[in-house]
Amino acid sequence: MSSRLPKSTKDYKGYQRIKDETVKEDSKNALLKYSIENNIRQSLKKESQKNEPENEKEIEKKKNRKYVARDFKEAEYGWKDIETVGSVTPSDYTITHVNQNHDLLRIEETKIAPHMNMSSNEWLKIYGVERMELTLKDLLSKGVVTKPISDKSGKAVQHITFDASIVNEFEYKLNISLEMFSKRIKWLMQSSRRAFGLVQGERVAILIDSSNSNMGFGRAIDIQDSLINLINEQLSKKKQFYFLSFGSDIYELWDESLKDVHHRTLEEAKVFITELKPSGGCNLLKALKKTLSILKLDTLVLVVGSVPDQNMDLLCEYVYQATMNKDLILHCVSYEINNHILNSSLKKLSEETNGRYHCFSNSQEELIYNSTDINILLKEIKKVQDVLNRIKEMKNGMLGSAIIQIENEISLEIEKYPQNKFLPRPRGHDLPLNIEQSDSSGQISKDWIDQHGLKAKKLNLYQVLAPNAYSFMEDYVPILNKTVQSQVYEKAMVQFVWHDGTNKNVHVDLAILYDFQKRLKDAVKLYEKRIDWLSSGSRKIFGAIAEDTVVILVDLSLVNQSYLIHIQHSLRLLMEQQIIYKKYFNIIGFGRTVKKWKPTVVRPSAALLQDAWKWVLELECEGTHNVLGAFKAALENEEESKHKIDIEGLYLFTSGIPDQPIETICSYLEESACGKKLRCHTILFNVDDYDGNGPIPGRWANITKTAESLRLLAHSVTGGRFHWFRETGIIESDDIKQIQQEIDKAIDFSKKASQLVDKIKRKDVKEIKDDSESEDEDKEVKKPKQILPPKQTSLSLQRIQLREKELEENKDKIIEMNKQKALPWRPNSAKADFVPLKKSSSSSLSSMNKTNTPKQEPFYIDSQTNSKGTVFKQYENSKSVRKAIPIVAISDKEENMTTKNWLKRYCLAKLKLDLHKLVSGPECKHDTVTIGSVKKDVSARYCSIFPSINVNGTVRHLQLKQGELKEYQEQCEKVLKRYIKRLQWLLSGSRRLFGTFVHDKICILIDTSGSMNNYMEELKKELACLVWEQLFKYKISFNFIQFSDRCLKWRERIVEPSEENCHKSIAWLASLTAHGNTCTLDALREAFEDDDIDSIYLITDGKPDSSTTLVLDEVRKMNSHRHLSVNVVSFNCDEKSANDFLSQLASENYGRYHRSNKSDSDIHLFAHKILTQGVQDNYLSHIPDFEGDDLRRLANEISKAKQFLRQAITFSRMYDKHNNLEHDITIENIHINKTDDSHTRHKNCVPVDFLL
Repeated sequence: MSSRLPKSTKDYKGYQRIKDETVKEDSKNALLKYSIENNIRQSLKKESQKNEPENEKEIEKKKNRKYVARDFKEAEYGWKDIETVGSVTPSDYTITHVNQNHDLLRIEETKIAPHMNMSSNEWLKIYGVERMELTLKDLLSKGVVTKPISDKSGKAVQHITFDASIVNEFEYKLNISLEMFSKRIKWLMQSSRRAFGLVQGERVAILIDSSNSNMGFGRAIDIQDSLINLINEQLSKKKQFYFLSFGSDIYELWDESLKDVHHRTLEEAKVFITELKPSGGCNLLKALKKTLSILKLDTLVLVVGSVPDQNMDLLCEYVYQATMNKDLILHCVSYEINNHILNSSLKKLSEETNGRYHCFSNSQEELIYNSTDINILLKEIKKVQDVLNRIKEMKNGMLGSAIIQIENEISLEIEKYPQNKFLPRPRGHDLPLNIEQSDSSGQISKDWIDQHGLKAKKLNLYQVLAPNAYSFMEDYVPILNKTVQSQVYEKAMVQFVWHDGTNKNVHVDLAILYDFQKRLKDAVKLYEKRIDWLSSGSRKIFGAIAEDTVVILVDLSLVNQSYLIHIQHSLRLLMEQQIIYKKYFNIIGFGRTVKKWKPTVVRPSAALLQDAWKWVLELECEGTHNVLGAFKAALENEEESKHKIDIEGLYLFTSGIPDQPIETICSYLEESACGKKLRCHTILFNVDDYDGNGPIPGRWANITKTAESLRLLAHSVTGGRFHWFRETGIIESDDIKQIQQEIDKAIDFSKKASQLVDKIKRKDVKEIKDDSESEDEDKEVKKPKQILPPKQTSLSLQRIQLREKELEENKDKIIEMNKQKALPWRPNSAKADFVPLKKSSSSSLSSMNKTNTPKQEPFYIDSQTNSKGTVFKQYENSKSVRKAIPIVAISDKEENMTTKNWLKRYCLAKLKLDLHKLVSGPECKHDTVTIGSVKKDVSARYCSIFPSINVNGTVRHLQLKQGELKEYQEQCEKVLKRYIKRLQWLLSGSRRLFGTFVHDKICILIDTSGSMNNYMEELKKELACLVWEQLFKYKISFNFIQFSDRCLKWRERIVEPSEENCHKSIAWLASLTAHGNTCTLDALREAFEDDDIDSIYLITDGKPDSSTTLVLDEVRKMNSHRHLSVNVVSFNCDEKSANDFLSQLASENYGRYHRSNKSDSDIHLFAHKILTQGVQDNYLSHIPDFEGDDLRRLANEISKAKQFLRQAITFSRMYDKHNNLEHDITIENIHINKTDDSHTRHKNCVPVDFLL
């Protein structure tokens, strides 16, 4: 103010004048303000008294006063009245000054903030459904109850009428409330409220868990950041606060007192938070005792991140007693706790003090919805959704047992128009047909392949190789005492596996194979063009119309109402492209009734086709899928029979399963097709899933079941085809499938031809290398030609004999001389007739490769012809072929591997316990000689010594002694018991349902579709057992993917099987619910995207919703380069076709198929009898059948062991009688005779294969 004072008198007078003018101006403004306010009051008074009667004198007085006041103001001040009629109140945010706008915003925050900082219970008292009068009771109160209507049974049904505008307004308010609740939940899950919830109260105490479990393992930084955010956002607005941390001991920021919230205390609190360190255990009881002694405390925030040292029941009882007479709210925060028992205890602790509970977890975000504030809002959202669902029911006309009528004039007007008027349609849909001039129908693929297939073009690889292919021979040669194979000239031939599984020696001509592959390539291009042609135009929808007389059956059921334009457009394409070149045709629509375009089939012409198109445009949908009625209308026509016109092709165009049983329709078609060339083709167009709010079909089935039924219907008559498509393209087509099979066959032939060429190339490289090495050796040593010996005369023959006799007599002397003095090696300069021997590089090779060759002596039989013969003087030492019974040793510790790999180590053949091989040696052969004079087969004399047995159709002599057979029985029984223990192990724990998980990095796909609803609890329990029993135990890295309508991964990549990850995975599995369809293919694609895995395990209860052929083809393509093992587990699936599909999926992708038996009691009973009572007493016990690969292989080996054991027992009983006595042995209706008659020995021998 001092700066504004005048410095002189002149200045003071000027200042005074300015001041007076300012005062006068202010007074004018005040008077102006007064006049405006007065006018407003007068107008309000007029408004309030406009309906009151006034006499003329009072009105005159008021007018006089008004005019007098106006004249006075105008005379004294020069004022004029302001007109306020029709004026609009200015907005509060009209800016007259910046501070004013800030003040208005501050006032607005004060209005909103109290509502936002309320707890959910308090907030819902203002914005809840009941407070806003949006309950179902409030809605029903707006309706008009009319006279009850009686139903068919005579029972009265309540009738309520609503105005459409009221219902729409009520529904709009519900949607607004739903959006408001969602925003409230979103707000609660932001900033510090996400970690600690909404902290209420003015005097707050914060207890922080600083134990090793909570603050260790890198968690301290996250907790400290969250607490600092809590201080900045929520605690800074409180009046007083208090901080304490507890571990094994407690640490408080200030001594037993609340501190006012200001800048200094806030900084001290932040420093206290940043200095928190792990401090041992979790002594929560001591912290509570310390904090509850503080006075004037209204909110206690308890942040717990580990299990307290004390019992939670004890803590709950203490808190309840300590806060009994206090107005204290306990706010419990579960911070990153995955222990559901501790979470439940904290929730109970907060509820006992009328407090609130909050749960926070980064790994399991769904736990936050268990928080008190959010959970209450979710329940309120459910109430809103229930009311909205009831409104939908009301719009359908029913609410419980009451009839609801919503009056709406617009809907009544719309009902007068046809159904298809409001559907989107392609351009030019109503225009006349544009008929094509070229015939585009063509042949069906089966007839086309007969003309253009690989067989017709002689492009079968086996046809090309057959002229130069020779069978592989193998037989036993007695004189050599071994099996001899046919020798192949390797430079000219290679071995090749023939189509029947046998090996053949093939001479490969590279020029022929090159020409063959070139022709194969041209054929594949032709097949691809055929597929493109079948996938274009009307053939994409109906396939190729191949018959001359056809009838098109169109499904016009009510469920196709939304697809009527699509059906009409499909028929338009068919008539424009294919029908014009047929001999006869007709169109029949079926729904509630069967409608024919013409009474009989007619010859197609341009005019008739245009007339048919007009008829199609007038079609409407009604009724259900009356397929049998449509077939009868098409086939039972007397006029057509009189003119001897037979229907050759029926094309059923439908979207659902027929009303009648499919077996009934198939039987009718088979009877109708007798003696006729009738074919029935089914076309399934895939529509959206059935909507419960839409029209109800006569019979309902999912799309997979519908496709199976229509496929069966098409194939019931010879030559029928099935076609399945949707708006995006073809799903399955028999025409395309046959062409695709031909392409696959061509690719297979090309691969085999390439393999043959590669074998030839590798062989040529090897031969070139061998030839280059042999040339150097030939240069050093060139073997001279041997000089032919002269022809022997009688005189020279006698001399030779005398010389040999002398050498034989002096043989011993020569041997002793050779021992004393070795003959020297001859140099190259010696006689040309002798070739020097090449020194061996290793002296040991001569001794190792030394064999006993038979010695022979030549002699001349005739002096004239010089015929030469040979006498063997010393024979080769024969090797003993007798096989000893081995001693078996199998480890009792179970190994986690597949049965196939386990049996590679411990099968009967590997353990040398194959009884057929033991009794099928060459010494056991039964020899017979045919005597011409007697004309009988006579056995050898030694045949009477040994018993005869029949081994797979061949008579053998049993040379195993009784002791050897007993030893074999012991070893075989030992192996059999070990097999039984392995079987019991495979049927224990999680292996019973899921089999053995043998890979190191796996992805597990879990089917959670609606069909799994009844088995979800069992599945969750068994999956938890799987995690601990196999994944954790054998250190298998894993990931889970659940699939139904969509796929949901547990983790983006596979994780290590740590204890923490196992706990988290089990918690995630516990939250799974069953709903929706089965998108198996999408789940497999998700799994293949993980490059780290080496195996996939699919757990499902049946087929996917898509085509099984499509799934097999797509998985085969995805797995063509990675070669992952796709293992399939059939979970409670009894449908044979589904199990066959799952087994095929596993076998084609290097995996195993597993299916658990519903009842394992028979299996365990079988195992118990074998292990306790012994094997000999269990002849009648039969091992149950298994479908899983692991169990089936082991069961087959067990059956083989039982068979060998029973045969060994039978053989040992043959030695109980003396050889010369005739005796009979009867075992299971098999009669065995042992006599001295060698003529009947081979007829009454014991068959080894009688158990097969």
